[in-house]
Amino acid sequence: MIDQQLFSQVKDPPVVRAALVGCGSFGASIVTQARLIPRLEIRIVADIDPAAARRAFQQAGVSEDDIAICSNASRALWAMEAGKWVIVEDAMLLMGLPLHVIVTATRVPEAGVRHAYEAIRHGKHVVMVDKEADATCGAILKYLADRAGVVYTAEDGDQPGLALGLIAWAEALGFEVLCGGYLHEWAYDAASGTLSSHGSQITVPPGDRWAFDPIPPGEVRRYTEVRDRVTADWQAEDDFGDTMAHLAVIANGSRLMSENPSAHRTPLRVTELASVFCPEADGGILHTRNAVALPNILRTGESPSVDGGVFIVMTTSDPQARHVMAVKGTLTNRDRSAFLIYRPHHLCGAETAMSILVAGLLRAPTGSHRIVPSVDVAATVTRGFRVGEMVCAAGKSCWSRDLRASLVPAATPEPDAPLPYYLLEGNRLTVDVPQGTLITRRMVEPPPDSILWTLRQKQDELFPAQPDRTN
Repeated sequence: MIDQQLFSQVKDPPVVRAALVGCGSFGASIVTQARLIPRLEIRIVADIDPAAARRAFQQAGVSEDDIAICSNASRALWAMEAGKWVIVEDAMLLMGLPLHVIVTATRVPEAGVRHAYEAIRHGKHVVMVDKEADATCGAILKYLADRAGVVYTAEDGDQPGLALGLIAWAEALGFEVLCGGYLHEWAYDAASGTLSSHGSQITVPPGDRWAFDPIPPGEVRRYTEVRDRVTADWQAEDDFGDTMAHLAVIANGSRLMSENPSAHRTPLRVTELASVFCPEADGGILHTRNAVALPNILRTGESPSVDGGVFIVMTTSDPQARHVMAVKGTLTNRDRSAFLIYRPHHLCGAETAMSILVAGLLRAPTGSHRIVPSVDVAATVTRGFRVGEMVCAAGKSCWSRDLRASLVPAATPEPDAPLPYYLLEGNRLTVDVPQGTLITRRMVEPPPDSILWTLRQKQDELFPAQPDRTN
């Protein structure tokens, strides 16, 4: 692969020294995979739970005698140089150590932004796994990294980075990307008319089951409208911040936008994606030519899983290229004007090493080269709240059944503008908020010392609302 050839041309540094902040399941797979990869060294992990970091090292085959828990930077440096595998509780200790790359994987937006900001200030590249932080402050962090001469990038291994890679590949080849995003999956049993997902099940009414058969030519709108009506409640159950943050990172790192607050969630077969996610003039459902989407794939029979995969639907005006794609295996719409490219899997931390190496050796991002805040994640409450309440407690990443997330166009930071979703965390309401209300900036009391809020304010000052994404 071309990256390996490029790596071989870079002699300094001989080994990329990286540190991981946050050692959950994603982070643990980064640590374990790194031991197998030439020129990559991840020997230090920061986690407020040292036991989690210890488990990751043990899973990587590190003996207990070779693990050192350190409480200060000098001790951590000594242990690193002695060949130990180091654990620290305070991620700030990493910033002064001889490291090239900091990987943030905390799932806490305040922590993710703080660690990325400090890493940039200390001249280190940042691989951002924290989608919550990236969706809120990715543009300002990329801006600061560019000015500091370091890399800020989404990571390979999770859907946003992989989708951005597909988009960049297509556009570099001169294709136009009509739609892109990632895939969720529902099992569908046509005989019983049942949909199943994560232990839940619904039965499609007998009179609507025809709409879950493969869509015939010219019938996209009629079939998808029924599918959306039948599954509307299930689609709404996925309106969480995590879901929308993934889509926001894709949108802000590309020219894609959301056509509606929930993006497109229609249940579809893989074979139907190109026919549905193309412009209305070509038989599809798109009102625009640059949409972000999260379709729920109907998995039937023994078809392989694509849950968590990424996709793009692209087009070209070149007749020869259209002919080649149509006859060489891509899935296309009926008039061969739109073509599906998809990747059915994401390998989490096992793939993130590539982003670390590209940043450390090539000084380039594997995500987007340009991040512009075109969309925000907004929050609507599903129950009433009283003044002084916290809608979301600190450290919970706004995982709550009391909230529904949606994508909205980025707006100027006026008091009545939607509050970016993750600015809610740990902060109190200044007013009563009735059920069904979209939370605006005036409804939440700003904290006095939040780097998340501070950098978001700087981002709002630096970037105009709803920018032109055509260049």
